[in-house]
Amino acid sequence: MSDAANPLRDVQDRRLPRIAGPSGLVIFGVTGDLSRKKLMPAVYDLANRGLLPPGFSLVGFARRDWEDQDFAQVVHDAVKEHARTPFREEVWQQLAEGMRFVPGVFDDDEAFENLKATIEELDKSRGTGGNFAFYLSVPPKFFPTVVSQLKKHGLSDGGQDSWRRAVIEKPFGHDLKSAQELNSVVHGVFKPDQVFRIDHYLGKETVQNILALRFANTMFEPLWNRSYVDHVQITMAEDIGIGGRAGYYDGIGSARDVIQNHLLQLLALTAMEEPASFHAKALVTEKLKVLNAVRLPSDLGKHTVRGQYAAGWQGGHKVQGYLEEEGIDPESKTDTYAAVRLEIDNRRWAGVPFYLRTGKRLGRRVTEIAVVFQRAPHSPFGATDTQELGQNALVIRVQPDEGVTIRFGSKVPGTQMEIRDVTMDFAYGESFTESSPEAYERLILDVLLGDANLFPRHQEVERSWEILDPVEEYWDEHGKPEQYPAGTWGPQAADEMLARDGRSWRRP
Repeated sequence: MSDAANPLRDVQDRRLPRIAGPSGLVIFGVTGDLSRKKLMPAVYDLANRGLLPPGFSLVGFARRDWEDQDFAQVVHDAVKEHARTPFREEVWQQLAEGMRFVPGVFDDDEAFENLKATIEELDKSRGTGGNFAFYLSVPPKFFPTVVSQLKKHGLSDGGQDSWRRAVIEKPFGHDLKSAQELNSVVHGVFKPDQVFRIDHYLGKETVQNILALRFANTMFEPLWNRSYVDHVQITMAEDIGIGGRAGYYDGIGSARDVIQNHLLQLLALTAMEEPASFHAKALVTEKLKVLNAVRLPSDLGKHTVRGQYAAGWQGGHKVQGYLEEEGIDPESKTDTYAAVRLEIDNRRWAGVPFYLRTGKRLGRRVTEIAVVFQRAPHSPFGATDTQELGQNALVIRVQPDEGVTIRFGSKVPGTQMEIRDVTMDFAYGESFTESSPEAYERLILDVLLGDANLFPRHQEVERSWEILDPVEEYWDEHGKPEQYPAGTWGPQAADEMLARDGRSWRRP
């Protein structure tokens, strides 16, 4: 059969895994926690699953007096402690052969010349083909220096037959102005399609399942609009405090750390229209349409809340409040809890509130999207028959118990007509034999493949800051955050915010 007569010629066999071509990864800030706990283990797990090329190379750049073997030992220890897949000596040996370390600081020209020579050596000895991704696992203040050095020493352009890419960790600025300045610096060196902004939430299997749930099933999409949905709650709750992150967290807070990126991205995926395809450009187009339609309430005092955890009990242990944490200014106004009501001014969602909340030292660790449906317009049941009946809801659990729950009413067995809430549950761990890959595995592989559909573009980042900046400015002008005891579900004002709308927060 000729290609012209073969209707399957362009269909990819989904049984075949996507494997990266010849390539290498350079990690700046390789001695940090992110690299040790997430990046290096993810690289090993990809190699262990056969998704990296035989000659894959890993280069570390940091201010350490290490040789290549010292760096390899650091990676070995990180893999042993944090890798998701079992340790196999033959996989490790093949990976270790491609490990190199370049000592230096970010403004050191000699160090970047050494990095260039290292990459050229790996091209010859490992067959990386000039294809390298530069992972900036460093504070944003160092981004301009690093990308400028990459350009100065000819590292940002791999030539006609190879590629170079930049991977940037959040935060992408601390407001709209700083985000625009940062994007200008990065795009002065790398083209937009060379820049991959990491939002690790978008690498989670359950986040990607939002698209499958909505657009592969006819039973949900017809109800996914203002005619049937009462409201949407998007929650990211943590049961831990700030730990040793005082230097980063104080002055940033929950809203900037989580709402601006993670939660607004989840909102966009939940509310967007069906894209023409799942290619990056089509996805970004639809997400931007939704973000551009997002509107803040006119009264920010009634429809936004910020809080700060006080001392309390967490997991049976007495814990201290935020202001008592080491390194925190006792007068700090930084929010450890943030909640905001948003609306989307388009035909699908007009009048449907989206409630976003995030916080530390809350009741438990959970991230979920709850689509809460309207009550039936008419009920033939008596009032006492439905006393224990709530509203139908579809809940997408992003972590830790990944899956989907549907809540609906059912008759209680017996002679009386009594309706009570029941749930149907889908759990990833029970439905599939293969466990979900860790988010950084998926994202690093996508960078090496050049697949940008899970990475926010600069327009999304800047629009998200446009949404959040007025809230932050209002909070700066109006007092301090409300205190809430550790181990609870946040400040009283958050409950009052929903009560004014005749609603209440879910207790996951």
